[in-house]
Amino acid sequence: MLTAQDMSYDEARNLHSKWQKHQAFMAELASNKDWLDKIDKEGQALVAEKPELKPVVEQTLEDLQKQWEELESTTRTKAQCLFDANRAELFTQSCSALDVWLKNLEGQLQSDDYGKDLTSVNILLKKHQMLEHQMEVREKEVQSLQTQAQALSQEDAGLVEVDGQQRRVTDSFAMLQEPLKLRRQQLLASKEAHQFNRDLEDEILWIKERMPLATSSDNGKDLPTVQLLIKKNQVQGQTQSQVDGERQSVLTERLTELKELWDQLMAETDNRHVRLLEAHRAQQFYADAAEAEAWMGEQELHMMSEEKAKDEQSALVMVKKHQILEQALEDYAQTIHQLANSSRLMVTSEHPESERITLRQAQVDKLYAGLKDLAEERRGRLQERLRLTQLKREVDDLEQWIAEREVVAGSHELGQDYEHVTVSLYKFREFARDTSTIGQERVDGVNALADDLIESGHPENASVAEWKDGLNEAWADLLELIDTRTQMLAASYELHRFHQDAMEVLGRIKEKKEALPSDLGRDLNTVQHLHRQHNTFENDIQALSGQVNQVQDDAARLQKAYAGEKAEDIQKSEHAVTSAWEGLLEAGKSRRLLLLDTIEKFRFFNMVRDLMLWMDGVNLQIDAHDSPRSVSPH
Repeated sequence: MLTAQDMSYDEARNLHSKWQKHQAFMAELASNKDWLDKIDKEGQALVAEKPELKPVVEQTLEDLQKQWEELESTTRTKAQCLFDANRAELFTQSCSALDVWLKNLEGQLQSDDYGKDLTSVNILLKKHQMLEHQMEVREKEVQSLQTQAQALSQEDAGLVEVDGQQRRVTDSFAMLQEPLKLRRQQLLASKEAHQFNRDLEDEILWIKERMPLATSSDNGKDLPTVQLLIKKNQVQGQTQSQVDGERQSVLTERLTELKELWDQLMAETDNRHVRLLEAHRAQQFYADAAEAEAWMGEQELHMMSEEKAKDEQSALVMVKKHQILEQALEDYAQTIHQLANSSRLMVTSEHPESERITLRQAQVDKLYAGLKDLAEERRGRLQERLRLTQLKREVDDLEQWIAEREVVAGSHELGQDYEHVTVSLYKFREFARDTSTIGQERVDGVNALADDLIESGHPENASVAEWKDGLNEAWADLLELIDTRTQMLAASYELHRFHQDAMEVLGRIKEKKEALPSDLGRDLNTVQHLHRQHNTFENDIQALSGQVNQVQDDAARLQKAYAGEKAEDIQKSEHAVTSAWEGLLEAGKSRRLLLLDTIEKFRFFNMVRDLMLWMDGVNLQIDAHDSPRSVSPH
């Protein structure tokens, strides 16, 4: 803004320089207009992103737009003022300065220096390009002078000098256009000549340097070397094609030597390319064969592994891994087939190394066939090991199952009482039945597996037979334990049942004894009633005689099977029952006799009472006859 407001243009001194500076300032201002537009877009984006900033942003953009418009207006005003201030002087200075520059340019264009080599020609061309750029800039000044001259002529028709100056400058500018183009053409022609000479020398030298490579008989000893040589040969051929496309016509016409060298190099390059392709095919085959042999060597190490599975799980894992290896081996047949096709094609086409290729293919085929045989053998070994581990697992599981059953069958717990031994005997009989059914089936299954392995000639036949014998012995021991414990529980059941029966009989005897009443009645009727009840009671207890006899018989039988403390317990129980029974019988007998005596007693009392009553009646009668009847009125 300060530059635009500078008003020191009223002096004619340096007026033209100020005019040029102001023109440059206006151009700079126009280029910065995009910057203002960019700021406006960023402000709009900021408002869209943060609406709360809209008042501040819009106010800032509005102020900036006003300042920009004011700057543009001030700049245009200053330009007009510079133009208006001493127009004629400004016009004269501009014409004079432009005329001096044109004369200087004319002198440069008359130079006959077109460069002595390619480097100096390029320097002169760059200088000429700068002059052409300056001419474009000065052309705008010439157009501006034409506009100024027209304006001055309209203001003062007498200014003939102004029109003459403008025409002289315009004519001089137009006259320099053709020399400028001519010098450019001459410089380009000089550059082309120098460039051609250098290219010619470079091409001949390049061909001579590459001729030994094209005629080389080194086709590489391995695949990477051959591939590298092919790439080098392809790069050489591609470079030759580019040069041929660019200058073939010129070389054909003017350079016989170059053409002959070129044709020779192309032929040798093609021949070498064919040789390298053959070498590449052979080396590729050798590399593929070596890779196949390496892969099959790795697989062979797996196939020859002597590792043995320790259990069924690891055996299954090894079988599955081997199946994956066999599948990979089957899939690899495609690679072997491709190698065979490749070798057959090379041998058919009479490759220089046909004999070696045939030998290598035979080695690969033999190795693959041997690997498949190893895989089949290893599969058989793994299957045998799997069957062995499965049998071992079945044997171990069954032996563990038998051992767990032996813990139950070998228990010495025979019951703490009658109820306990009854439950134990029932459960053990269920246990024995399940064990016999399930166990026999499992033992038969394991024996069948073992027999199959033995009959098939398994390498571990001795171990299989040992496992089978051990299992059958364990099973026989378990059955014997079960039979023994069954008998022991049955005997314990008999013993506890005897004591239980004895206790029950003893309890019933005691109940009957306690049920004997001690009341003998208060009269004859009551006593007779009690006597009838006692007869019923004695008839009832006769039913206990069978139970008492059973206890006595069981005691006599059990005492033959037991001795020591248990025999004493049996005798005590039997004695308690017998004693209680005899006591009950004695008590019943005693009460019966006592009731009979009581009946006799009450009968006697009744006879006495009757006799006393009779005697009392007689006495009353006697007394009634003996007493005189009173006749007195008192």
